[in-house]
This record gives sequence, structure tokens and C-alpha cells, in this order.
Amino acid sequence: MPERVLVSLLLTFSILGGCSTQQHPGTINPGLLRAFSPLPAVISSPDNPVTPEKVDLGRRLYFDTRLSRNNDISCATCHPLERYGADGRRVSVGHRGRRGDRNSPSVYNAAGHFVQFWDGRAKTIEDQAKAPILNPAEMAMESGEAVVEALRRDPSYVEAFAKAFPGEADPLTFDNLAKAIGAFERTLTTPARWDAFLRGDQTALSPEEKAGFVKFTQLGCMTCHRGAYVGGEMYSRLGIVKVWPDKKDPGRYRVTRNERDRFVFKVPSLRNVTKTGPYLHDGSVSSLEEMVRIMADYQLGKTLSDEEVAAIVKWLDTLTGELPAEFAPHAGRTLRGPTAGRAPAPGPGSTPEATIP
Repeated sequence: MPERVLVSLLLTFSILGGCSTQQHPGTINPGLLRAFSPLPAVISSPDNPVTPEKVDLGRRLYFDTRLSRNNDISCATCHPLERYGADGRRVSVGHRGRRGDRNSPSVYNAAGHFVQFWDGRAKTIEDQAKAPILNPAEMAMESGEAVVEALRRDPSYVEAFAKAFPGEADPLTFDNLAKAIGAFERTLTTPARWDAFLRGDQTALSPEEKAGFVKFTQLGCMTCHRGAYVGGEMYSRLGIVKVWPDKKDPGRYRVTRNERDRFVFKVPSLRNVTKTGPYLHDGSVSSLEEMVRIMADYQLGKTLSDEEVAAIVKWLDTLTGELPAEFAPHAGRTLRGPTAGRAPAPGPGSTPEATIP
């Protein structure tokens, strides 16, 4: 078992062991809350300090279809920010209609996850930003140099990179492009009622929602789904108690070629989970209620009643956060950057990954 998974299990059992199992269904033992924390306003990084100039540049790049070979796909194509960063398809449509085999989670709050992608092949959100641009099944640019060449033809980009990365001899680079997009994505957080509750507002959650959280913890869901992002901080094998039936995707094994990583995936965040279906690494489950049942069955060895599922989903809805005002639906917003006015190609809550070896 990976060390990070083992440590998380031990911490959870320690917390649960110190909590009364006889508590009232709507009463939350404070000890359970120690495993969680509110979202930060900005997900900072010492390796890529967030500045207004970087964020403005990253926002523009995020919507720019010139980062794709056919000038028809942008980051926003598969991660529409007005739809909680997910386009709702099982897998996204990439270059020349190619489809992958993995669903891409929402971009919101993702910068805080301990690794990126389902198999953890990118360490940071900046590393992740480069991959879709160069993936033949996604944006399909020939190289980072080709991306830089395309942007250098636009004098306004030359100026924007110089402002975002002052003092550098050649600020317009593929690495700096990734840093700018990363800086923008580090501002994409969605504070929710759950955060207000964690900060001490007892009225932020109803008694029924509190009862749903208690059920979530009593069942053991917090073994994997914990922290500020209620997930996104560890790997886990799919099918811990009961063997997972679908063997097509080997998970992290694609990256490490280590047998212990077969069918191991990054645990997804549950932030905004009521808005970002379909679910699982392959987008094969459309119903959140069904997803809760499946996880309880295969990961915990428990069969849930309709009442238990409903209670958990009620609490999960408290993780649905507030979108940044500029991306809120029907806010009359105008996309910033050279793609304004162009409708992005439709895409799901996922990015194609079919070409990953």
C-alpha cells in the first residue's frame, strides 16, 4: 500500500476511534472536523507566485484557441468556467473529433491537489497546463516552440508576457505560458457553505445536512475524502473491498509500470460534485446517487439504504461553491482575450487522454 494512503488511513481511524458513535444524527463531534479545512482564497505556490499580471495573462491564454493546431480548441472548451469547470460529457472531444478514455475533473480548486490527472503524471497545475496543448488527441500543437511562435506574432502578447515576467531576457516562453495559466487557475476557488461552517457559522448547514456529514464520516468515506478539497490529496485503489469489474484502464500503472499501482487513481475532490458529473475516471456513472452507492459497495463493502444515500448527497451539496462573479452563468460576462465572440467547441467535463502510453 502506498505510504501516503497508509498514513491517511491511520489518521482517519485515529479520529473516528476518538469519536462517539452514539452522537445525535445532526450533531457533529468537533474531532471529525479536524480532518477538514476551509478553502484558501488563492492557492499559492512559492515556485509560481500569483500576481495580477500573470493572472490577467493566464486568463487570456485560457480562452485562446490559438493554443490548438486547428485554432478551434481552448482550455475553456473542455473546462467551461461558467459550468463549474466541466462540460458534462463522459470524455471530451479533441483535435479532429478524437475522444479519449478518461474524464477530466473540474479545473476549479484543482491547483490545490497533491498531483494532477487521474494517474498523477503531473505534479503541479503548471505541469498539467502544458500537457493538453501538446497531446495529439487534445489540442495537438506540434511543440512548445510552435505555441510560442504563434503567440509571438501578436505584439500584445509580447507586451503581456513582458509585464507578467519582468526582468527576464525572453519572457515569452512555453514554461512561462504554463506559469501564467497556472497563476490564473490558482485563483479559481469556489468557497461554499461548508467553508462558512468550518469557520464557525453553525447556521450555514441545516440539521439534515449535518446529519449527512455524520453519516459520511461514520461509513468511512473520509478515509479518502478529507482536507480542504475533500479529496485530491492521496491515491487509492479502485475496488478495495470488492474487485472492480472493469479492467481496461490500469490507472497509475500507465505511469509507473509498477504492479502495486495497477487500478490506483488519484482520489477526486468532492468540491462541486453535484455540478460536475458524470463520475469516475471514465465518466461511466451519470448519477451522483449511484456513484455514492458504488463507492460504498466497492471501497467500503457496505450496502446503503435510500435514506443513507440521500443524506450523504444532501451534505455533498453544501460543497457546491460560489463561482467567481465574472464566470457566473447569466452574468452578462464577456470573455477576455482574442477568442471573445467565438463559441468554443463543445466539450465534456473531461479531456482526451487516449494517446498516453
